[in-house]
Amino acid sequence: MLTFQGGGWHTYDIFSRLLKERIVCLNGQVDETVSASIVAQLLFLEADNPERPINLYINTPGGSVTAGLAVYDTMTYIQSPVTTICVGQAASMGSLLLCGGAPGKRYCLPHSSIMVHQPSGGYFGQASDIAIHAKEILRVRHQLNEIYRRHLTKEHSIEDIERLMERDHFMGAKEALDLGIVDEILDRRLKPGEKGDGDGSGKSPSKS
Repeated sequence: MLTFQGGGWHTYDIFSRLLKERIVCLNGQVDETVSASIVAQLLFLEADNPERPINLYINTPGGSVTAGLAVYDTMTYIQSPVTTICVGQAASMGSLLLCGGAPGKRYCLPHSSIMVHQPSGGYFGQASDIAIHAKEILRVRHQLNEIYRRHLTKEHSIEDIERLMERDHFMGAKEALDLGIVDEILDRRLKPGEKGDGDGSGKSPSKS
């Protein structure tokens, strides 16, 4: 992209241009490289203006738990509120990041797909090492379930969360709203100063 600024032309790639608007995109598998990039962008935007919100657009099938938790911890650590928007899908770790956005500022588009499940992993080695890794994955599962329980807008016990996460659980936008993973379904971007119906549907305001 070419923009004219300060008496000269400047070249941006599209994601750098979006970053100027405080928009961060999480696309594809969540791994250490993607996580490091997202964390750096969040820290940069907080340093630029800690009061202004950051918009995190999520379209991911999930990925590494540790890489995803690095992003989640940064989202909760920085002062800037992080708005999360699901476009396409937010599966596995992606659903946790969607759920972990600022209260009242977690959205999905009408045809988004959200999937939650328990963490998976495998290890080969000595029996004692396998037992250690099995204990660790159970610890991580409990940790993730607690994060979901803390952020869901609807009241759920930890036992309810564990049953929900037992297998792959796919949801459309409405089911994710009913569960409390998102706060609203967005049909279209509202104009400045325009308010929705407040019913979580994301529809434009009613006209009399």
